[in-house]
Amino acid sequence: MTKAEIVAEIAQRTGIEKFVVQESVETFMSVLKDALTKEEAENVYLRGFGSFIVKKRAEKTGRNISKNTTIIIPAHYIPSFKPAKVFMDSVKKNVKQVK
Repeated sequence: MTKAEIVAEIAQRTGIEKFVVQESVETFMSVLKDALTKEEAENVYLRGFGSFIVKKRAEKTGRNISKNTTIIIPAHYIPSFKPAKVFMDSVKKNVKQVK
């Protein structure tokens, strides 16, 4: 499902005009990005849905296979999503198995 499809679905379900829904979705995403990209990152918790968190990845050694050399990948932060238990249980119950 794309962002445009989400906007259309919300507009259809609520009766709110698409451009208003579009602005709300864009603002939500902007607030989420701003919270996670601050110097002192804030995790975002949505009860019953999940948590958007920032994880620290430790420094590690990698390989550049085309040059056959070892490289050091520095420690860095990545965004992550952890679904809520209620959400995970709902998906497990309702979604047919993908082959």
